[in-house]
Order: sequence, then structure tokens, then C-alpha cells
Amino acid sequence: MKKKSTIFASLFFLLLTDLNAQQKDSFILLKPDRVFDGEQMHKGWIVLIKNNIIEQAGAMSFKLPAGTLIIELPGTTLLPGLIEAHSHLFLHPYNETSWNDQVLQESRAERTARAVNHARATLMAGFTTVRDLGTEGSMYDDAGLKKAIEKKVIPGPRMIIATRAIVAKGTYGPKSASPDVDFPQGAAEVAGIEDITREIRTQIGKGADVIKIYADYRYGKDGEARPTFLTETIAWTVAIARSGGRQVAAHAVTPEGMRRAIMGGVSTIEHGDGGTEEIFKLMKEKQVALCATLTEIEANEGYKGWKKGIDPEPEIITQKRKSFQLAMKTGVTICAGSDVGVFSHGDNAKEMELMAEYGMPAIDVLRSATSVNADVFEYAGKIGRIKKGLFADIIAVEGDPSADIKNIRKITLVMKDGVIYKTPNK
Repeated sequence: MKKKSTIFASLFFLLLTDLNAQQKDSFILLKPDRVFDGEQMHKGWIVLIKNNIIEQAGAMSFKLPAGTLIIELPGTTLLPGLIEAHSHLFLHPYNETSWNDQVLQESRAERTARAVNHARATLMAGFTTVRDLGTEGSMYDDAGLKKAIEKKVIPGPRMIIATRAIVAKGTYGPKSASPDVDFPQGAAEVAGIEDITREIRTQIGKGADVIKIYADYRYGKDGEARPTFLTETIAWTVAIARSGGRQVAAHAVTPEGMRRAIMGGVSTIEHGDGGTEEIFKLMKEKQVALCATLTEIEANEGYKGWKKGIDPEPEIITQKRKSFQLAMKTGVTICAGSDVGVFSHGDNAKEMELMAEYGMPAIDVLRSATSVNADVFEYAGKIGRIKKGLFADIIAVEGDPSADIKNIRKITLVMKDGVIYKTPNK
């Protein structure tokens, strides 16, 4: 009996030793040329990671823990993982397959398979978080995708999901040529306050982190964009969403649609093509941010045959440029969000390049894609900065992107939640 007790005690000791070994903290030290912390650029900084959290960031003035892995990153800039403010992981470029055909003819299984690839491409491009604003007909599949990423079943960015966008009944698509045929819709249709309340609560129950509503859409008599909801209806939407701790993002391209959304209390305006000085002043006053999606318009014009740098610039792009510049001049908070899915996932940096091309200083573009997005989406306590206590979502790029924004594409390291997905040798 004594012998069996001794064997049991030995096995128990070995088990505890193994568990202790598994639970041992891991440390990684990153040594770049410079660090952009989400707000300012710093030289002479290093960053120490403990497990999945930033332990230290600043000058080297502390003793390294034993066993720290040191990663030398000469010639690089370290930044917080980039945040994509307007993504659709369940869409792919419209020059491959039209939006209608994606919604009507691609199975949800196929669309999820594509989304898995899109998520990986996004992460490897340095975007460690996406705000995904609608599955466009794939119901609540973004909730499953998000969970699979969190469980590390597949690689991908952190996801802030909207599940199904909310649209006024009869305004969205796909549209049938026959009034006797109803097609499946790319968003959730509502016809009144009760519908909206039910839909928001359903979406929250399915996992939505943010609610998206279409404040206007192309349903006018001649196909022009018109407002879809009254200000009071949008305010009700915001109140219900806020009671569940969720923000509301509003698709709005017309001045009146934007005005109603702003007065209704939304957190962000998506697109904002028709913004006027009056509207942008109202946005600033009400602290509503703009997600301009510059790339979406340029991509769609390209699909129509426009060749940038060769053909004359289409009026719609000229107007978009002026609108973006007016928003900057007025002092509106601007998020970096591209509407990726209209164009290829992994090419998200195109939006940052266009923001700089349209007149935003490169350092402000970097802020927009990191700390500004984190602040606007109310995730500043988790991501968006290189700061002690935040998640270790960090990238490194060659050169200095504050001197040339195109350097943001020269990714040499991608870390999300303390896990390295790309190193300088891969």
C-alpha cells in the first residue's frame, strides 16, 4: 500500500511540475528603430510583451526577465495593429462577381470559405482588427467567423461585427424585375419601431457588437438616394442599441440622410459623400465621426472602365475629394475605413494611401487607423495604442510610414494577441 501511495505522490508531483511549466509566463522584446505609439513617433523605444499584453513601452530602463525572446527589427517602425473601420469579409470584388450574384447565387458555405481567406489576408496585411459592417445576405455567419478566430481555429483579425444591416422595407436589394417575385435581401428589412426593436434585440442576441442602419439609399423614383428613416426613428434605434452597450453606424450619403442620422445620435457616418460645411459642422458639434470609404468609390469607377492617372478624373471622385477635404477643414473626426470587400481584402492600406493623397498628413492617417478608430469605437482600453496593459496587437514595417505612407505596406512583423503570425524571415 505504501508503494502505491509513493507512486501516486510522484505522479502528482510530475503533473504539478508540468502544469507549472505550461503556465510559465513568456516574454518577447521588440527592438525597432522607432515606435509609433498610436499618437506620436518615438526613437530609442523598445516594447516588451508578456504573454498577450504589452508589459513595457519606452526607453530601455528595466531588467529583462530570464528567457526573454529578443527580436531585432533594424530599419523598421513598430506600430499598433491597424484597425479597419469598414469591412465586409463576406464580400469579394464586384468585378469578380456582382453584389446581386454574390447574395443570390453564392451559397453561404462558399461565402464563409471565402471569408476565411479574406480574414487571413487582412491579418497578414497588418490589420489586426476589423469593424465588419454587415454580412450582406450571409445572416449571422460573421458571429461564427469571429468565434473561430477567437478560438484560433483560423487566423484572422479581431472582429467588431454588425451581423445584418438594418434597412427600411422596400428600399434595399437585390431587386426583382417582377413585382410578383421577392428576392432574398442583403440586409434586415424593417417597417416600423416594433420591427426595429425586435431586430436590434435579435442581432444583439446573435452576437452583434455594433448596429448598422441605412439612413438613406437609392430608392427614389429615378433611383436617386433618399432618406429612409425619420430622425425620431433613428433616435429610437440608438436608444435601444445603447441600452445594450452598442453603437450605431449609419450609412448616409445625402445631406438630409446625414443630418437625420447625426441628430438621431449615431456614432459614425459611413461614406458621407454629400457632406456640406453645415453638415460637417453639425458632425463636429455632435461628436459624430466620418468613415469616408474613399477606396470604394475609386474601385467602383475603375470597374466601370476608368483608368486612374490616364483618364480624366470622374466628377464623383472630384466631389468626394472635395467633401473629404471639407470634413478635415471643419475638424470632423475621421476614421480609416475603406469598404473593403468592394475591392480585394488584404489591400486595405489603399484607403490610408488615398487619405494621404487627398490631403491628410501621413502622421494623422496613422493616428486615424489606430488610436482614433479605437477611441471612436470605444475600444481604447484594449487596442489602438502601444501602451502598457493593452493587448499585444503590434506590427512592424520597413522605413518610416509617417514620412511616406506607402511604407505601411512593407510589413515585416505581425503580432496579434501576443501571437506572431509574420516575422522578418517569413
